[in-house]
Order: sequence, then C-alpha cells, then structure tokens
Amino acid sequence: MVKRIDAHQHFWRYRAAEYGWIQPGSVLARDRLPVDVRPALEATAFDGCIAVQACHSAAETDWLLALAEAHSWIMGVVGWIDLTAPDVAVQLDRHASRSLVGIRHIAQDEPDPRYLLREDVLRGVRTILARGLAYDILVRGPAQLGCVPDLLAATGPGALVLDHGGKPDIAGGEWGAWARTNAAIAAFPGVTCKLSGLVTEADHAAWSPTDIARYLDHLLACFGPDRLIFGSDWPVCLLAAEHAAVVDLIETFVARACPGHRDAIFGGTAARVYRLTPIEDGLS
Repeated sequence: MVKRIDAHQHFWRYRAAEYGWIQPGSVLARDRLPVDVRPALEATAFDGCIAVQACHSAAETDWLLALAEAHSWIMGVVGWIDLTAPDVAVQLDRHASRSLVGIRHIAQDEPDPRYLLREDVLRGVRTILARGLAYDILVRGPAQLGCVPDLLAATGPGALVLDHGGKPDIAGGEWGAWARTNAAIAAFPGVTCKLSGLVTEADHAAWSPTDIARYLDHLLACFGPDRLIFGSDWPVCLLAAEHAAVVDLIETFVARACPGHRDAIFGGTAARVYRLTPIEDGLS
C-alpha cells in the first residue's frame, strides 16, 4: 500500500538570529516541533512527512536528522550544506544517514538572481545528485525562476524538485513569465514539482481555492500528474491557512483534475524521488 506522505514540512527551535526570514511576533516566531504537527497529520490521514531545512545551518541539518531517528514517521530530511565549498563531498559524508534524502539552499534569498548558475554551486549540486540524493530548488521571481532551465541543463540527470510550484506571485496576479518558464522546466523529464507553499503566495487573509486553481491546472498540464508532489509547507502555511485547509485544497484539485493519480501525488512520487525507506507503522 502506498504511504501517504506530506513531503514538505519544517521544524525549528526558533532563534531570531538564525531564522531572519521569520517576522518577529508572527505565528512562526516560536518553536515548531514534531509534537505540534502530529495531530494535524493524524487528522488528515498521513503516514509520515519529509522535514525540509529552513536555515543555512549544518547544525540544523544534524538536529533534523536526530528528529528523524527519534520519530519513524519523519521519513526523510532535506538538509543543507554549503554548496559553494570545495568539500561538498566531505560535508555529505559528515551528514551521512539513511534519513538524509536531499539537500536545499534558500536561493530565493540570494541577491544574485543567477546564483544557482555559479560554477561552484553547479559543482555542488552535481555532487549531491551523484550521491543519489535529491536537490530541492527554492527560487522566487521571474529572474530566479528563469535560471532553472539552465540549471537543469547544466546538472544533467538526477532528482531535482521544484519547490512551491516556482513560487508564483498569486496575490499580484503573476502569470505569463511564470507559466512559460514552468513549461520549459517541465521539458526536463527528471524534474518534479511540489504542490506546496501556494496559499502563502496568495492573499493571506482573503485567498480562495479559485485564486489558486489555474496555477494548479497549469502545473498539472506542464508536469503531468506523476511528477507532482503534495507538501503542506507547515508551519509556514499557517500564515494563510491551517494544515487541514491546505490538504483540502489539493485533495479537491486532484479529485477534479486527476483522480486516478491521488496515491502518486500524496505519497508515491515523493517516495520514489526521495528514495524513502519504507516504514511499517507510520503515525500509529
């Protein structure tokens, strides 16, 4: 039976200096731990999740890997290493664990829109892919997203995952460049796309499923149902919606647009891309 996986969650012990992207006083500015999300996962019938890095810290990666060892339902960790360092392979060896399934860098915060095309970064990504790990791509805005096809061409085969549908500015009505670039990205058969983080790109206070529907439809048209992966982006989603509302948004979309692919989107594709080790009991 296919496990039901929330493929994009974050955990942290909040420290303002390390999580500078979190607005002080917001709903995110507090510790967010496995115990906080487990009831939501149980209520929406998930067997487990993938924990994704949220700051540029090797210590955070080690902490996430320790959480995965302590909680079998944290099925994998997408951690962080310094992509630009000459010792990428050594860093990967230091974090070696059955739970380490991928690496991510928060490229959306880099001032250089072509950061991911730097030769030292490309060398790092190639090393990650050569180890059989996935690389999650986090970019924002037309300039950064526009570099992704060149990144894919330069890295060659491997498991590359576009986070949050390429982060369209849904609240601002962004469409043309985002839609064209996603079509170009999807032309590379090795890349998959997460249906995650979209509610926080819409109007936090007034979004509706209708606002997001055409973006979901376009991602489906580009990538096809077997290259789409559900992720709640909890707790970041709490800026705009509870976990259950995010799940319902994508469940409703799948039921309407591709009902025969529910198992793939809600777990099967994540298990394949991240090479997840099967778990027996999940949240039970």
